[in-house]
Amino acid sequence: MLRNRELRFYLLILSIIALLFTMFAYLYISAAAAIYVFVTCMVLICVQVISTWWRYREIAKLSGHLRRIANGDYQFDIRDNYEGELSILKSEIYKVTLMLSQQGSSLKKDKSKLTDAISDISHQLKTPLTSMMVMADLLSGKITEEKRQEFTRNIRIQLERIEWLVSSLLKLSKIDAGSVTFKKEKVPVIQVIEKAAEAVLIPMDIKQQSLKTEGDRNAVFYGDLKWTAEAILNILKNGIEHTAEGGEIYFSFFENALFTEISIRDTGKGIPKKDLPHIFKRFYKGENAGEDSVGIGLAMAYSIISAQNGDIEVVSKEGEGTTFQIKFYKQAINSIK
Repeated sequence: MLRNRELRFYLLILSIIALLFTMFAYLYISAAAAIYVFVTCMVLICVQVISTWWRYREIAKLSGHLRRIANGDYQFDIRDNYEGELSILKSEIYKVTLMLSQQGSSLKKDKSKLTDAISDISHQLKTPLTSMMVMADLLSGKITEEKRQEFTRNIRIQLERIEWLVSSLLKLSKIDAGSVTFKKEKVPVIQVIEKAAEAVLIPMDIKQQSLKTEGDRNAVFYGDLKWTAEAILNILKNGIEHTAEGGEIYFSFFENALFTEISIRDTGKGIPKKDLPHIFKRFYKGENAGEDSVGIGLAMAYSIISAQNGDIEVVSKEGEGTTFQIKFYKQAINSIK
């Protein structure tokens, strides 16, 4: 404590003041008064020294707590029930400790999710890459022209699958990072449905599936046409995949004073009850998922809709089909939420 130059200077000033007051009392009052003034000054200086020593001790404790925090130990409470500057400082340090603890937990979860995601991505890429390597080796040998065309077509399919996976992951990463700016434009519902359906008309025609639309053609919502169409497209693909040949997919939509709702219903095999709570999780594949399913389409749809202050729910019954209900709330509702 006494190594502090400012404290030594402060004590020197107090000593000089005490000496001057003592001399003044001795010269102009009496020797007894001088002794009284000297003793009083010494007591005050001792009290100041003890108070400073106590503050140094408390600050040393806080330094120890800060070292523990720096080492990742957040499981202690340094608050006390007293008033004063140090108590306020302890309270603020405790608040920062809680914040760091929450951030640490969040980082651990993010790290775990990242590890799982990398593992899933590696698995998803490994299968088509292995398949392409085998077919490339066979192409270098003596094979018939028919087999050559078949292997070439399969390699192209696998490359398209890899391209789609990488593209989807990049889109999800941008949404998670908040680097995607969603427009807030007045979009007719029928327009976003037609834009999403354009990409699946051929697959539906191959499976002889029909698409039916019903609703208020003047219904609108405020959002991003391109990204919302992307979300609905992923839901449509899921419905087409799980609906048998000759099945039907229905769009119904309406607008009221609170929200605009878009429902997508299929006549497919339905989703098992145990899979329903997990279908929007990334890389989750239910028991009815196809061999080529990656488990990322519905996760992307959920992220896009949620990022636009929307909600998405699913209702399904095995053997009867599945219904996805999307709601885009009005601006007044969004501000309340």
